[in-house]
Formats: sequence, structure tokens, C-alpha cells
Amino acid sequence: MPLLNSSYFTTESYPQHQRVNAWREALGRLSLDVKDLDGGGGMYGTVASAVSPQGITFARITSGPQELSYQDDSRGDSISLALHMEGQAQLLDHGGRTAIASGDIVYRPAGTAGGISMQSNFRQLYVKIPRQAFRSRLAVPLSLKLGRLSGSSGIGHVFAGMLGSIADTIDQLTSDQIRPIEIALSEFLVTSLADDDAVNIMLGATNTQTANLHRICQLIEGRLGDADLNIGKVAAEAGVSARYLQKLFESASESFSHYLRLRRLERCRSDLINPLYSHLSISDVCFRWSFNDAAHFSRAFREQYGMSPRTYRREIGDTISKSMLLHISRGWPEVPPESRAKRRRDETVVELGGEPGIESGLEPAVLKGPLPADAPAGGPAHEGEGASFTVQGKFRHYHLPANDHTVHWGYFSRSLRPTLEVQSGDFVTVETLTHHGYDDYERMIKGDSGAESVFHWTADGKNVDRRGAGPMDASIYGRGAGEGFGVHICTGPIAIEGAQPGDVVEVRILDVRPRPCANVKYGGMAFGSNAAAWWGLHYNELLTEPKQREVVTIYEVDCRERKSFAKAVYNFRWTPQTDPFGVVHSKIDYPGVPVDHSTIHENHGVLKDVRIPVRPHFGVIALAPKEAGIVDSIPPSYFGGNIDNKRAGKGATMYLPVSVPGGLLSIGDPHASQGDSELCGTAIEFSLTGVFQLVLHKKQDLEGKPFVDLNYPLLETPEEWVIHGFSHPNYLTELGEKAQSEIYKRSSLDLAMKDAFRKMRRFLMTTKGLTEDEAISLMSVAVDFGITQVVDGNWCVHGVLRKSLFVDRANGK
Repeated sequence: MPLLNSSYFTTESYPQHQRVNAWREALGRLSLDVKDLDGGGGMYGTVASAVSPQGITFARITSGPQELSYQDDSRGDSISLALHMEGQAQLLDHGGRTAIASGDIVYRPAGTAGGISMQSNFRQLYVKIPRQAFRSRLAVPLSLKLGRLSGSSGIGHVFAGMLGSIADTIDQLTSDQIRPIEIALSEFLVTSLADDDAVNIMLGATNTQTANLHRICQLIEGRLGDADLNIGKVAAEAGVSARYLQKLFESASESFSHYLRLRRLERCRSDLINPLYSHLSISDVCFRWSFNDAAHFSRAFREQYGMSPRTYRREIGDTISKSMLLHISRGWPEVPPESRAKRRRDETVVELGGEPGIESGLEPAVLKGPLPADAPAGGPAHEGEGASFTVQGKFRHYHLPANDHTVHWGYFSRSLRPTLEVQSGDFVTVETLTHHGYDDYERMIKGDSGAESVFHWTADGKNVDRRGAGPMDASIYGRGAGEGFGVHICTGPIAIEGAQPGDVVEVRILDVRPRPCANVKYGGMAFGSNAAAWWGLHYNELLTEPKQREVVTIYEVDCRERKSFAKAVYNFRWTPQTDPFGVVHSKIDYPGVPVDHSTIHENHGVLKDVRIPVRPHFGVIALAPKEAGIVDSIPPSYFGGNIDNKRAGKGATMYLPVSVPGGLLSIGDPHASQGDSELCGTAIEFSLTGVFQLVLHKKQDLEGKPFVDLNYPLLETPEEWVIHGFSHPNYLTELGEKAQSEIYKRSSLDLAMKDAFRKMRRFLMTTKGLTEDEAISLMSVAVDFGITQVVDGNWCVHGVLRKSLFVDRANGK
């Protein structure tokens, strides 16, 4: 059963000029006001919210710097909590400012002025609790002011942990699961605030009396099921006299017996709507909590709640049943939880350390021209470390070879020094290498000076040491520098002169050619590798033994005859490989590990007489993200990256939003062919050389362009527009400080499909001028949504919009 009244809001659904107002409206629904908001093109925010059966609102809020204040809700009757999860923030109270640390909880009763100043990107869990949800838990009325509960130790630390777990699972909890959380939430709230001296429980009482009463209430709470519980037993266990205990309750305008009955009634009320006890009769429920007479219990329940226990159970049940109708699904209803088969899926949790320094070792680009006008686009790298250029019309045409001085391996970084700087309109021939070259050294590296320089690795060292975004000392898994947290060899980065955040870079792919094998033994051929690896979707679904295995298949393309297909040469099962530093790799867990072919068995004749259509394309086309100093190259996001869309080949254009000065374009992960989904983990990983033209569109000139409010990778082909939706469109912001590990655990096609829908709707409304109703109808009848990939951490769904749909509109009909 889905969580009642759950919803998800993202500014991604709106064009740039509407995002600020949409964000204000979204927060207004939570009784929050916002000011000092950066309303620029990078404005981003999400709210995942849900309402529990008792009316408790939970909302996970993610956004950038701004000030949140509470709306005037003095006529309301609630308490709000804000668990601060990440970011720099201050509590604003009567003109004063108090720093808020991660894990701190801000509490506030309705009608109290104040707010929170967010000074950086932040994540918070906002909880609004109706007073009736915890009133019966208190011996006396609650007197509370705006304040901060430290989450660094004690009960506050435990409470923050519970709220943090809710924040992480807010979109997964069911209404059945939320009920015990409601109960626990009221317990934690009262205990935490009382322990923090935030609550003046007894008006006019001393601090000692308040503390004693709170301690006695906690003692009673743990013994509600004891039928023989009385004031004498409680007083004896509390170490006070029965007379003193009674006076404590009297000072709070309460009595021991009334409080005891109220707490037992509340436990019965909770059990009546708890599915775990749905098989119990009403009499069974009241006996569990020491009511010895069902008729007496029924009268007491009616007096307290205004209806009989039977009516309460039935009406709440009807409310839940009606709410289920809001969540229509296909197929058979979900089977009861107790009979549902448990499914497990192995996950690799990648915990990144702090941001390692960038030691690129890159020198400014060396322009060694001119490059001959008839120089082929393919072929091994020419001699020299840097770029060379010729003049083509009013633009320069650069040649950027792939070698150990012009590539970075497994990561993107805003701190990398550019290998080349170009002006808008310039052409660049870019050589790219597959990181799977060492699967077959003879066919994919030998004789190619550029590839040899990149893959060079002996016991004395390796030319490109960092491979991935992990720590350089390999202190997590010991795999090697960078830990393989990111695997792609990327050529670049290329800086575009004048590019600034808010601009758009247009990457036109003019030509793509294979990089021929440089080994004379295989002259005229080009080779690539496909790895059916442990991260593939298939890995835990294998039929034949051994059930978990990694298989590498080597493919060839005959460049001499310009054939448009690839054929399998042989395959082999991965066996533990020992790298030159002595580290054993039992799985394909680190890029560029030399495969010792004496340890594997080559199976020739595989996929006999099968031709694989060749569709050369680049899996990685990326600008540098702004959110972190060094970013794993595997999960794609708004900046592009490892999108793995087979349509990003010759004749296509990729549009990317700029988030750092210069843009810093990197290109890599070349493929000969790939099916949508890239199911087994890789495509045919295949070195390519591409010819690109780079065009800069300034922010002030975007009006009227298809990419006017671009904050995602937009691909254009001669016939189509392709919109990319991700499980988490900006995972580096949305998932916070641990985003680069959390993204591998949180992807789903449902989320990616919803993001693709939102972006396609926005594109149709903004670019084509359709109404929302028109856009939704068109998407259902004429837009093709497909699975781009399910193996790159941040899963992707693409929507394909055919330009021919609008041919009459273009002709003025």
C-alpha cells in the first residue's frame, strides 16, 4: 500500500522563468515562506512529501541558498520539526542567529515567529505534527518555544537518526509501515524535548518537579501492560512516596489514575488500526492493555474519542481503503506482506572519502601545427603531446590526440587544467580510447603510441596513475589510485572561451571513425571489447553454472572494406588477474588491468555468422559539474557524462548547460555499437576519433531557442529531439554529501521515466508552445520513451520526439 497522499515536486518540471514562483508555491503548501532565493538559471529544488493517517506531514526538501521562514499559522495547532541533514545554516530567532549543524533538529510550535537561513546547498526533513498526535502522551499541556535540539549526543542523536531514516525512505514507506512511526515519533518528541529542557511541562513548577514527573511518566509508559500497576508500585520504583507522586500530578492538574487510563486508551486506539493486530477482537485489544471489562473499555473509549472502538476501527479502515483507490495499479493486488517472497539484490556500496586533490599533470596545450589538410580523422596519435591546428574558413581546426598528457581517467573535475582552449565555432578532431584496451593488448594497444602511453603500467609505475574519483592511496578497497570509482578514459578537457554558468555549449558531431589497430599483424582491422560484468543487470539472473561469472567478448570491424558490421572473434571468462603492482583483481573492478592471456581460455567461433550493426558513438560527452571537486565518471547527470545513448554519433548534436567557467568539455567512452539499456554492463567498447564543432550560446541569447531553459543533456539528430531523464536529475545536489555512493543504491526506472516525462512535457510546452493537455496527449500517442541504460548508477530513460510531427506548423499550416 503506498504512503497516503504522497507527492513529489521538482523545479525540473518548469521553465526557468517559472521556477521561483513554483518553488514558493511548493513551500507554501508546507506553511513555509522563502526569500533571498537565487532565482538564476541554476535554481533547483525538490520536495518529496507524504501525509500519514494521523495527519503528520513529512517532507524532504533539497535546494540551494535561501531563507525559509514560517507562515503566520497562529490559528493552527501543531508543532513542526526540521532535521537539518546537510549544508550551512543558521536559526533565526528575534534577530539573533544560531549555527545549525548537520543532525540538529529545529522545533517550533504554531504561531511562533522565526526561520532558518540556508547559506549553501542543503537537505532537510520537515515534519509537521498535529497536536492531537501527541497530546495524550503529555501529563499536562505543552509549553514550547522556537529552539534547537542538538543531534550530537544523547536522545537528540537517536531522534535525529530516526528522522534521518524517514528522510531516506520517505518515498518507499507504506501506510502500514508509517503507523508505528507515528507512535514512535510522539514518544521521541516528548522525550527529546523534555530531556533538552525545551518543554516547561508544569506551569509554575520547579525544574526538579518537572524532571521528576517526566521520569515517572517514562516509568509508567514501560509498564502499561501490567494489570496490577498502581500508584504504590510506581512510587516505590521511582523512590518517592505515593503522596509526593500524587501531588506531582495534582500540580499539573492531573491525577495518576486518569493519566494511566489515558495512556492505556491511546495504546488501544493505536492497536485498533494496526494491521499487525487486525486479527484480534476489540476485547483482545483492550485486555492487552489491562482493561479487564470490555464494556467499561468501550464506554471510556467513547468518552475520550467520541465514538465506539468498533466504529473507530471501521471508519479508519474505510478511510484507508478509499485512499487506496487514489493509487491505481495494473495487475493483481499486492499479496499480504507476510506471504510476499523476499527478493535480494547485491549492491556495491561505494563510499567516497573526502575530495582528493587534482594532480592532473597537464601542461597548457601545445599548438604544434599546422596539421595537414588531408589528415585522416582516424589512425593512431601523431607524435607530440599537445594539440595542433589548421585554419578552416574563419575558424581553427584543432587535432587533440589521445595520450598520457591529454587524458584523464575515470573522473570529471572543475579543477582540471584544460588541454586545449577554443573559440565558439572552432572544430576539433578528438581521439578517444576505450578503457577496455588491455582486454586484448595485441589487438587494441600494441604499436599505437598514444594508447601505449596511456595504458603503460609496470612494477615501477603507471603513466596515468589516477583511475577514478576515489582516494589516491587506495585506502578503501586497495584496488589502485582512484579505486576505479569511475572508469572512462576521457580526452580533454577542452575549454570554450567565454563560456560561463548559464550558457549552453552545442557539441556538433560531424564525423566518427574507428581507430585502426596499429599492430601490423592485424592491419586494416579495428577491435573492441564487451564485458558482461558484475554490475550488469543480468549478473544475478544467470541460468547455467557458474551462476556468477564475467565474460569478455572481443569484436572486430574490417576498416579496409568499410563494413558496417562487427563480428565476434572470441570470448573468455574473467579469471583473477594480478596487476603490475601485485594487486589481485578477482573481478573487473579496476580499469586498465592487463589481462594475462595465459590465465584465460579463448573460445573462438562464438556468435558464428552473426553480424552486429556498427553505430559508432560516444558514451561520454560531458562538461565539468560545479557541485564537487572531483566526480565519478560513471553516473550521468545534468552535465552530460556517461549517458550511453547510441544516437550520439555522426550527424547528432548534444546541448549541455555550462556550470563552470570555460565549460571544460571531455569526450570518451567510445562505442562501436550498443543496444538500448546496455544490459550486461558495457557496449562494444571501441576506440574512435571524432570531428566536432563547438558552438557557445550565451545566456542572454537563448530566448526562442529549443534549449532556452536547458538544465539537462539534450540530443538532436536530423530527424529527432531526444530528451534524457534520470533517476535523479541532479544527483550531486539531491542526494547530498554522499551522493557519489548513494546514487548506486537509489536508481529506478520509475524515477527515470517520471523525469523523462517531466522534461518532455516542459520541452513541448516551452519550445513548441503546447498546452499541458496537448503535450500529455502527444506524448502518449507519438513520443517514444526507451531505456537508455540501467548500468551506470543513475539510470536513464530517453524520450524521442520526431521533428516531422511539427512539419505543418513549420510550414504555417
